[in-house]
Amino acid sequence: MLRLLFVSALLPLFIAQAERPNVLLILVDDLKPALGCYGDSAARTPNIDRLAARGMRFDLAYCNQAVCAPSRFTLMLGSHSTSTGLYSLGSSLRQILPEAVTMPQHFAKHGGYRTESIGKVLHVGHGNEGDPMSFSVPHFKDKVIEYLNPESTNGGQLTREEALFTNQKLSEIKSLPRGAAFESPDVTDEDYADGRVANETIARLQAAQQRRKQNGTPFFIATGFVRPHLPFSAPKKYWDMHDPQKLPMPTFEDHPAGSPKVAHKRGGEIDAYTPATTQKLIHGYYAGTSFIDAQIGKVIDELDRLDLTENTIIVLWGDHGFHLGDHGIWTKHTNYEQANRIPILISAPGITQPNSSTRQLAESVDLFPTLAELAQLPPPSGPQAIDGLSLVPVLKDSDARVRDHAFHCFPKQTLGRAIRTERYRLVEWKNPGSAPHTAELELYDYNTDPLEAKNLATDQPDIANQLRNILAKYPEAKAIR
Repeated sequence: MLRLLFVSALLPLFIAQAERPNVLLILVDDLKPALGCYGDSAARTPNIDRLAARGMRFDLAYCNQAVCAPSRFTLMLGSHSTSTGLYSLGSSLRQILPEAVTMPQHFAKHGGYRTESIGKVLHVGHGNEGDPMSFSVPHFKDKVIEYLNPESTNGGQLTREEALFTNQKLSEIKSLPRGAAFESPDVTDEDYADGRVANETIARLQAAQQRRKQNGTPFFIATGFVRPHLPFSAPKKYWDMHDPQKLPMPTFEDHPAGSPKVAHKRGGEIDAYTPATTQKLIHGYYAGTSFIDAQIGKVIDELDRLDLTENTIIVLWGDHGFHLGDHGIWTKHTNYEQANRIPILISAPGITQPNSSTRQLAESVDLFPTLAELAQLPPPSGPQAIDGLSLVPVLKDSDARVRDHAFHCFPKQTLGRAIRTERYRLVEWKNPGSAPHTAELELYDYNTDPLEAKNLATDQPDIANQLRNILAKYPEAKAIR
């Protein structure tokens, strides 16, 4: 009798688990919307394009901070960096927010999900160890900075970026040699980490299918690909897909006229690599994107082969954008459009319409409440601040609106907090807690000046003030530590 009562008590949980959708969260490092499905004619991304065709493409999606570790925290916590104080590559989640509940923890607790992470999901490196507490099983880790040609590393020496991403010799970085910014050996996909991550994801999907059949356990799998992050290390066949003479080159290479010095950038991450031409770097970025596209295609093909597609929500997310010489800037770490606009693709069976798109402004923090609602879980409630909004109304109706702007930030000598509407971006640079009159402002009109050639804050004070009033509704930012 006791055993019968026990089984009866578990039956509703089993039924609920069996009905819940699986979640496949695909994260791609440094991926801007340089994709065929976003209208980039130079891109060779057939697999991401067919994923977009299955569901909804967000044309105005933005990260909340254009840095790898903080951006991934915003995704997993549903919280802005300004709410948590997690601004840097070395920020430790559990030191600052020891009781925080991440997205995978929420899915495990409230939906009985088995949660797994493969590849670059939470940032490991620069003194950061990610967050092992977030997942049900140990993380599958592979390389971020990877070279196969000995000449790329001066004969096999430990390079600056290799050291940073493996937490080695962190106090000696500038004494280490620079690695090559690119390489293109004639090798297999699996010779690089992203090929191995794709294979591991396929193996995890196969095991997950068996568990689902046996006991109804739904899966939450986050798989993270590294390219097109520097160095642009990709097999030769992906370089050969692109004619370097036909790739888009930067057309405006100056800082915006009238912009404050604090907003400017020269050098940075790119200086950790040996110099390369603009054309070669842009070629490498597109080759790396095509390499990742092929890996994503393998994963989606296996999902289909396993008959998991009809009960699996698929999300593709880029952690931030990437400057390719525009404004004379490379990589990310700014508040400008190219560093902050990202791709977000969502395929939710029974909810999203194929080949749909929306101009709803979306943020990384929105994915946590969106996925929780799609999985019929309670909305996230912290204890960290939840700054995201569910995009489910938009997934059902591309014309629906849940917000009229996106928010993002970047910390430098002062903190730049930004509001991006469909037409404008305002950036307010000031120290947290300082009086509003101490701020330096930037304002850009993307209808008339998509290249951000001129700061309009002085010319259009009424627009600037309207957007500052929106910004003033946000809590004062946590201090930069």
